[in-house]
Amino acid sequence: MKATALVRVPARLLAALAVAVMAVLWAGAPRAEAATGVSTVAEALRENPVYVDPAMSAQLPPAEAAELSRQIKNADKPLFIAVLPADQPTRNLFTDLRTATGVTGAYAVRLGDRFDARADASVLSRTAVRNLVTSVQGEDTRTQLADFTDRALASMGGSAPAGWDGVERGGTVSTTGLIVAGAVLVASGVGAYTLVRRGRSRREAEQRAALEKLRVVVDEDITAYGEELDRLDFHPAEAGADDAMRADYERALDSYEQAKQYMAEARRPEDVKAVTETLEDGRFSLARLAARREGRPLPERRPPCFFDPRHGPSVADATWTPPAGAPRPVPVCAADQVRLAEGRDPRIREVETDGGRRPYWDAGPAYGPWAGGYFGGGLLPGLLVGTLLGSMMATPSYAADYGTGYGDFGGYEGGDVSGADFSPADFGDFGGGGDFGAGGFGGGDFGGF
Repeated sequence: MKATALVRVPARLLAALAVAVMAVLWAGAPRAEAATGVSTVAEALRENPVYVDPAMSAQLPPAEAAELSRQIKNADKPLFIAVLPADQPTRNLFTDLRTATGVTGAYAVRLGDRFDARADASVLSRTAVRNLVTSVQGEDTRTQLADFTDRALASMGGSAPAGWDGVERGGTVSTTGLIVAGAVLVASGVGAYTLVRRGRSRREAEQRAALEKLRVVVDEDITAYGEELDRLDFHPAEAGADDAMRADYERALDSYEQAKQYMAEARRPEDVKAVTETLEDGRFSLARLAARREGRPLPERRPPCFFDPRHGPSVADATWTPPAGAPRPVPVCAADQVRLAEGRDPRIREVETDGGRRPYWDAGPAYGPWAGGYFGGGLLPGLLVGTLLGSMMATPSYAADYGTGYGDFGGYEGGDVSGADFSPADFGDFGGGGDFGAGGFGGGDFGGF
């Protein structure tokens, strides 16, 4: 047997080979700074809806991140969540992340102990995003992300990207697979039609139930207004009555009859808006009539008292802070103005809910048309920021169920779209999504991302 010859390799060549091998290994290995790079985060989000930087795993442990992911996937919504270190570069973070991901959706980022979100308008309107972000400020990471996920999934449109289900885009499909898929589609045609009919029937049933809830509240409003008319003690032929007084009185009476008719004809929750608009107009006519009879200046047209529209037209704006919300000016009647100035609680309109009596702004989405008729679309969203009703009213799903005209709903387009409706104006820097002055959270806190 011949001995294997040993080849002597020059030391300089060995050193060069070692350097080359190390360079290849270094190029293929993940670098430390890539862990929080936007491209790395985007790549992870295309595969899974929740990304947690390794340095932040204590804030959101793997088991809880996995549970959030399952919830989002089961809902089939394009919600992306990233938990990143506090020193993550913030300039254009949302725009760059959305561009790198390339999927129409809502993007939420927990950055150290700060939180913000952005979304394509077809998924969530800006108002909806601001309301959602504001509603979870001050919570710890786990609670905040869980609450935001629950509320966002209930409100947003669109569909989850196919990549989350392991489906590759652009791959080859066998002929057999196409034939089988076609057969399944044909066979399911009747079933799909049945599902559409069932969905329509379910929605109609939900709208009828919502209308019945509203009917109780609106009947109370109409009754209260009728009692005001009974207490008025005005006769068109009485001494001192003039044509202007009689015109105000006639409008007030007409409003009463018209409100009853509108309510009798209501078939959907949004039909209630016309009823409360009419009652609000009638109460203003009564206020004008009272001023004429007493020789006072005519009142300016103001919205009704925010706390209970049955109190009549407001006389001023007063600062009010809802529980866990930010201060905001609201229109108030004279009595509630005094109560607030003295540190007492205003007299709030409460309605029946499954959990007992609650203020109307915490009673569910059906009360949006009721409140919208009293306060109008331009005023109401600002009054209700941070409340349950305010968050619901600013979503595409609310607009579809209860009609538009009460807030900035944006559009509603489903599907896994890769940048088709992406607008950088919807994204931009971190820190502005929930800037309502709550808890010190706002765009200025982050210095321009």
